[in-house]
Amino acid sequence: MAQENLSVVLHSKGDLRLENRPVPEPGPNDVLLQMHSVGICGSDVHYWQHGRIGDFVLTKPMVLGHEAAGTVVRIGSQVKHLKVGDRVAIEPGVPREMDEFFKSGRYNLSPTIFFCATPPDDGNLCQYYTHSANFCYKLPDNVTFEEGALIEPLSVGIHACRRAGVTIGSSVLICGAGPIGLVCLLVAKAMGASQVVITDLFPDRLAKAKELGADFQVTVSKSDSPQQLAKKVEDLLGVQPQITIECTGAESCLQTAIYGTRSGGVVVLVGLGAEMATVPLINAAVREVDIRGVFRYCNTWPMAIAMLASGKVNVKPLVTHRFPLEQAVQAFKTTRQGLGIKVMLKCDKNDSNP
Repeated sequence: MAQENLSVVLHSKGDLRLENRPVPEPGPNDVLLQMHSVGICGSDVHYWQHGRIGDFVLTKPMVLGHEAAGTVVRIGSQVKHLKVGDRVAIEPGVPREMDEFFKSGRYNLSPTIFFCATPPDDGNLCQYYTHSANFCYKLPDNVTFEEGALIEPLSVGIHACRRAGVTIGSSVLICGAGPIGLVCLLVAKAMGASQVVITDLFPDRLAKAKELGADFQVTVSKSDSPQQLAKKVEDLLGVQPQITIECTGAESCLQTAIYGTRSGGVVVLVGLGAEMATVPLINAAVREVDIRGVFRYCNTWPMAIAMLASGKVNVKPLVTHRFPLEQAVQAFKTTRQGLGIKVMLKCDKNDSNP
């Protein structure tokens, strides 16, 4: 076992460092993982740039990273379902107590949940990391480490589509063709959506969305009003969509989502913007448009693994850049610049394969 554990640590706003930390010991119900692939999320970059997201404020150095997969190298004394050598995907949110949310199956809402790379909890962008064995999921042989790491963003798409009620024949509008918008597209199609319209400011993102199965792409102009955008979507479909999944957090997109959704339909809010937003709430109310929130995910890893193993969903095209762990700062700069879609860090010096 290596004695060094190179880790990507955020010390304060703008202060991102590579440093060696001790290799942790797994507790009785934990496993020690040699990390392989870790994706960079927009939230990682946001913490780096701002030192906080909402009420989650960085007060001490924190290891970043929560989109991850690795190999079990040591198991705790009580772990029965995993063994050394198993390749696993990590679900980063682990309930700390058996509260009402855990018991009702909505453990993502537990106020005391542990979550990788959310202050004060360390993430897994490092060479060795311990995690609750119950929240590590064995990967089938035909699912790569990178696909395992992408289960985390894919889970946001699964949870959003479940909350929205996407089913066979649904018509769906997705606002935003970034990584989360694209996984929502993949999941909506896999769940049976017949037509998906996706919007974005950037044509290259819309081109990727078309490649991944979007039926219609709408390039957003800053001069477009929310009502005009809603009308463009309706003209493309011939009717307003039953479901809108909003992935940007931008106030104008929230407005478009409400105006653009069919009466009796559902708007799901995935993107997080300002705490307060001006939206046409009465328009939604009198047309019985339901507005539903999304906070991370729960009970999604088994479905995601089945989707990937069966070939029903292909997330491989989402990875556009790869960096060794030693070049983490450059990888973060690449993500911040909005280059490509998903930047993947490779944590195992001896294995840089997907």
